[in-house]
Amino acid sequence: MTTVLVTGGSGFIASHTIQQLLDQGYDVRTTARKAGRLKVREFEADLLGDNGWADAVKGADYVLHVASPVRPGPVDNEDDLIVPAREGTLRVLRAARDAGVKRVVLTSAFHAVGWGHPHDDHVFTEQDWTVLDGPGTDAYGRSKTLAEQAAWAYARESGLELTTILPVAVMGPFENRQVSGANHIVQQILSGRMPGYPNLWVPIVDVRDVADAHIRAMTSDNAAGQRFLLSSGPAMSLEQIGAVLHDRLGADVPTGTIPDEAMGADPDLGYARKLSSEKARRLLGWHARPAAEAIVAAGKSLIE
Repeated sequence: MTTVLVTGGSGFIASHTIQQLLDQGYDVRTTARKAGRLKVREFEADLLGDNGWADAVKGADYVLHVASPVRPGPVDNEDDLIVPAREGTLRVLRAARDAGVKRVVLTSAFHAVGWGHPHDDHVFTEQDWTVLDGPGTDAYGRSKTLAEQAAWAYARESGLELTTILPVAVMGPFENRQVSGANHIVQQILSGRMPGYPNLWVPIVDVRDVADAHIRAMTSDNAAGQRFLLSSGPAMSLEQIGAVLHDRLGADVPTGTIPDEAMGADPDLGYARKLSSEKARRLLGWHARPAAEAIVAAGKSLIE
C-alpha cells in the first residue's frame, strides 16, 4: 500500500483529505499536537519542535503538509503566525527529504497570491505573489506567502519534489463542533451576528474539492514543481451568500446592507478579486462543484 502522511489531521481540510485517501485505499497516518483522537495512526508532533517528525515521515511515500495556523485579520504579534507557518513548513520539508519522500504537497492559500496589489481587473494566476508590505496585506497573508516562498527555496536547494495548493475561502461540511475556514462567514450570517451585509466579496471553494486537489497533485506527473489556484468560480458578495442560505435552507438571514461609510477604511470594500483555476483543471483534471453547494453544506453542518 502507498503510505501518506497528512499533517494536522484534525483540521478542516486535513480531515476531508484523510477520509478521501482512506476511501481510495491509501495507508494514511497523521500528526497532531496531542495524539489519540483520530481514526488513523497518529504521531505527536508540533510545528514548533523537531520531536516526532522523523518518526511520522519514516516509510511514507508522500506528505501532504496541511497544518498551519489560520487567523486572518489583525493579531497582537505577527510572529505567532509567521514563525509556525514558515519554520514549521521547513521542519516538515527537511524531515520529508531525509526520509526519501517522493513528493510533498503543501497547503498554501490565495492569501499568498492576491493581496497587496492595486484593485483593478487583473485576473490572478499562479504567477502572482502577494506583496508583503502592500495595502491590505495582513499577518495571515504574510505568513502564507513567506512560508510558501521558503518552501520553494528549500525545494530548489534540496531537490525535494514540491507542489503547492492555493485555495480561496474554503467552505463546506464539517463533523466536529469546531467551525473552521470560511465557514465562519456562514456562521455569522446564520447566528445574527452580522446585522447587515458589508459590500465585501469572497471567492469560494468547497473543502471536498480542495481535498481532491491535494490527492490529484500528490500523484499527477504534471504536478511536480507547480502551484495550483483553486476556486469554484467568481467571487460572491456576502449578500449573495445570505441569499443562498435563505433560498436553499429557509434560513432567517439579514435583509439589508451596511453602507460603505459605516465600515471605516476596509480596503476591500466593493472589490471582487478575479482569479483563474484553469491550470488545475488542465493539469490535474480537477473540477469544482458550484460555490452554492459549499455554502449550503456549511449551513447544514452549523444548523445540525
